[in-house]
Amino acid sequence: MTLTAPPPQGVLLYDPDCGFCTRTARILQRLTAPAQAAATVAPMTDADLDALAVDPVRARREIPLVRGDGTVVWGARAIAEALSGGPAPLRWVGRGIGAPPVIPVAERIYAWVADNRYRLPGGSESCRTR
Repeated sequence: MTLTAPPPQGVLLYDPDCGFCTRTARILQRLTAPAQAAATVAPMTDADLDALAVDPVRARREIPLVRGDGTVVWGARAIAEALSGGPAPLRWVGRGIGAPPVIPVAERIYAWVADNRYRLPGGSESCRTR
């Protein structure tokens, strides 16, 4: 089944070819599952990226979260929003990451992780973004 529209709570799309991404997505899904407001977590291969207005090239480097209204947020902001929809204390962590003084640092950390995900646990050569 191909996802052509986001669910009301949004959908976080991960790269299923990257072991690190898949592992992280499963952990996030398990941690946020009890919260009805949490974004759905799905592999990009289950989504029509064009219909969801997700740039496939950018999605290889940054995780997209497609909100229920169709807008897309990327990277650290996507993770922050996904966590913000989860149960406490994840909700507080998400809000903290997304806070204006913190988000620039979170974006730098996210960029480093994205650049090095092939070196992290579960990572492989297919996880390279460059």
